[in-house]
Amino acid sequence: MGITDLAVTSEGDTYSGSEVKRVRNHYAQLQTDLQRKASKGTRSSRRRCRELLKRLSGKEHRFQKWVNHVISKSMVQRAKETKSAIALEDLSGIRQTSNRRIKSLHTWAFYQLRQFVEYKALAAGVPVILAEPAYTSKTCHQCHHIGDRKGKEFSYPICGWSGDADFNGAKNIADLGAVVNQPGGPGLFCLIEAEKVPGLQKAPPL
Repeated sequence: MGITDLAVTSEGDTYSGSEVKRVRNHYAQLQTDLQRKASKGTRSSRRRCRELLKRLSGKEHRFQKWVNHVISKSMVQRAKETKSAIALEDLSGIRQTSNRRIKSLHTWAFYQLRQFVEYKALAAGVPVILAEPAYTSKTCHQCHHIGDRKGKEFSYPICGWSGDADFNGAKNIADLGAVVNQPGGPGLFCLIEAEKVPGLQKAPPL
């Protein structure tokens, strides 16, 4: 889950946030204009501005809810068709973080998206697994080694993989979900480092 792209799956499906950003900026500008007018107007005009602000907030929330419904429906339908489980990054504690970028994720109601996915998945008989998000965006899904992320670009020069950072993170979350779904399996570790340890075999692809 992200800002530039609201969600990216391990299969490469991308749900762009460009339209969402445009709509949110539009509402933010309208709200700023109304608040400015309210601060300078009469009592009746201030009341009218408050009513309009409440109406704008309702429109933005309805738009947000519609977008999350569309994304969650698509994800659950795909999982049902492929007889797959869905692994999501667990963003519990997002309100406590000091990271401004992560706080901005919360404003787009990612908890709501998670709730929509969960209840739609339950109705469709699709398992949902919550995965620890730590380092999923910094780890190369190809070799499970810490790489270099710059915005939407990720690369790790030793194994040679480079590409979309959110797709890379989604692949890592999928791997974590597969480990949870396969108790007693080999787990995850860096394949490059494993080659240097005598007697340690590589984990088979998940």
